[in-house]
Amino acid sequence: MKLLTRSIALAAAFSASTVDAEPSAPKPELEYAFTVKVDVAPPVEMGPADGGRKRFIAITGGTFTGPALSGTVLPGGGDWQVIEDGGLTRLEARYFLKAADGTVIEVTNIGVRVATAEVTEKLAKGEAVDPSAYYFRTTPIFNVTAGKLDWMRRSTFVARGIRKPGEVLVDVYRVK
Repeated sequence: MKLLTRSIALAAAFSASTVDAEPSAPKPELEYAFTVKVDVAPPVEMGPADGGRKRFIAITGGTFTGPALSGTVLPGGGDWQVIEDGGLTRLEARYFLKAADGTVIEVTNIGVRVATAEVTEKLAKGEAVDPSAYYFRTTPIFNVTAGKLDWMRRSTFVARGIRKPGEVLVDVYRVK
């Protein structure tokens, strides 16, 4: 009984201390870096796999512009998706950017899109949907050779995606 009483007391103390807890560091700031406009091909439906409906969307090109850098999206990458029941779509895109100075940047962009079944089906068919009707966030990782764009390897990024017919817009922010 003593052990149970002590466990309850510890749990209560932990709960009380965590409710009033404050962050140990200042809240990170986001700095807008650039927007990627990715041109995409129609999806290739693979069928049921990995806990949902699996599909692949080829990246055919595009551009990116912003205060940090600009250039083109190289054709040949893709977005692998698993659309699960309940409105969750797991995303993993891999592609290359070519900066205006010629530097090639490898991108691995993992994230989620969450929407109602109706919105998910419209997006899956490539129909126009108001971006406020779904949650589409990613965490891009950039791999680039040493040089003036090395800051991309040394920073963490978050992004918000917008799916449009024939393209995806990705607003990329550097976490400061």
